Amino acid sequence: MQRRDLLAGIGFSLLAITGIPKPSLGLGGITPAIGQSAPSFSLPGTSLTEPNRDHWELEQFKGSWLIVYFYPKDFTTGCSIEARGFEAIQKQLKAAGAFVVGISADEVDDHASFCSQESLSFPLLSDPDGLVSKGYGSWMAPSSLRHTFLIDPEGILRERWLTVRPRAHAQEVLNQLTSLQS
Repeated sequence: MQRRDLLAGIGFSLLAITGIPKPSLGLGGITPAIGQSAPSFSLPGTSLTEPNRDHWELEQFKGSWLIVYFYPKDFTTGCSIEARGFEAIQKQLKAAGAFVVGISADEVDDHASFCSQESLSFPLLSDPDGLVSKGYGSWMAPSSLRHTFLIDPEGILRERWLTVRPRAHAQEVLNQLTSLQS
């Protein structure tokens, strides 16, 4: 039996026996299941709006909605489009009590330059070894895959987008957030 078939069978068994939703097996590995606690993270990062803050943890966002998006590389076309999309909806996210963080394997200095170039007000976190990306099933060495996760104020994963297309993705995430809140 192939690994994928075995894992799918285990996932089906978990759902059938316990009612726990199964994780998804994608290109980057196993992604956490919707309805489960989001994998914790503690990473260095940068933000133009909080220049004295250099470390970010999932726990710091407890009590707020959080969008965690993984992306391959700073300064590339698709990643720039995606980052600009999330920047464009910052006012709506703030009004909805939500924050966004981007995660890639790039170094903090690269993130700082990228934030400056794109005028990004949200933090970009550095995951050079892919440890957090792997926990979210979003790692294909040497970079993160383009996946997005929506986490509720209690730290529960409420939605995930795997292998997203950068154009209009941020608006799609905002629409789903608004739908979940109503």
